[in-house]
Amino acid sequence: TLNAHPMATLSSMVTALSAFSPDVSENDDEAINETIIKILAKVKTIAAYSYRKYHGLPFIYPNPNLNYVENFLHMMFSDSQEDFHTDPVLVKALDLLLILHADHEQNCSTSTVRMAGSSLSNIFGAVSSGIAALWGPLHGGANQAVLEMLKKIKEDNGDFKKYIQLAKSKDSTFRLMGFGHRVYKNYDPRAKLIKVAADNVLSKLKINDPLLDIAKELENAALKDEYFIARKLYPNVDFYSGIIYRAMGIP
Repeated sequence: TLNAHPMATLSSMVTALSAFSPDVSENDDEAINETIIKILAKVKTIAAYSYRKYHGLPFIYPNPNLNYVENFLHMMFSDSQEDFHTDPVLVKALDLLLILHADHEQNCSTSTVRMAGSSLSNIFGAVSSGIAALWGPLHGGANQAVLEMLKKIKEDNGDFKKYIQLAKSKDSTFRLMGFGHRVYKNYDPRAKLIKVAADNVLSKLKINDPLLDIAKELENAALKDEYFIARKLYPNVDFYSGIIYRAMGIP
């Protein structure tokens, strides 16, 4: 439905793909590799189709002459099947985000896929379970939570200092989203790269986003505050990634 969360749609559709490949054997490495490639290809198509369906736009078919990221942007935002051109800065930024999120060891969604797969379940079902885990605001949904937090601060006259104090207060349930990490106890190295990418994307698109200004103020304040330093609460990968998606028009 139009009210469905994109992650609910993606998880359901990946599970449904198992109906087209019901007999993938756990002992057939070649078949498993082909299935993984199929999932990687279909995920971007499903995501783009869901976006266009929600906005009442016609489906755009994949273009085999484009690379993975270019093809995704083509299917999301193109007005026709042909002559789609996107800026290399945007392609590089999205490619960076995909690589940094994928190449990240034993996180929650990876563990979930491996746990489900350990029962020798269908590979589509195992990946679908990982998507469900990724949905959560303490994992892949964290960048959405960051944007919602920044919007809330903006609506409160941009008073980021107030929210710094709320995050430190024992009497408050408010927490700064996008700070701290289970693995990285210092500044998340991925966040440094994504911060640069965010600046490049906003500069290229000539976007003056007040949410980015608030994000920078929050970061600067937290990095100087003994409360956050002592608890090793530094900006993580989710802090700036949502701003890039927002600027590119990816919900």
